[in-house]
Amino acid sequence: MLGNFFQLVKIGKELGLSKKEINRVLLFGNSKYSILYILLIIATFIVVGIVIMVLGILGIQASRDVYPAGTLYSTVKIKDFNKRK
Repeated sequence: MLGNFFQLVKIGKELGLSKKEINRVLLFGNSKYSILYILLIIATFIVVGIVIMVLGILGIQASRDVYPAGTLYSTVKIKDFNKRK
């Protein structure tokens, strides 16, 4: 997808379009609600970034716990096995 973007910019420059005109075409410049679309894209990137950070933090936090949630701590000791004989 990134390669297509650069190819479109190259074609725009070959056609003699200015940078502003190329960006307007690529960023919904010819639609009725272009600013709304740009804001929605930015909001989507922000939300996805926050979700990835939260999942990363939860993954790190879960790996730090020795015992999973809801389990009891073990009270078995090596001495308990010696008494059994």
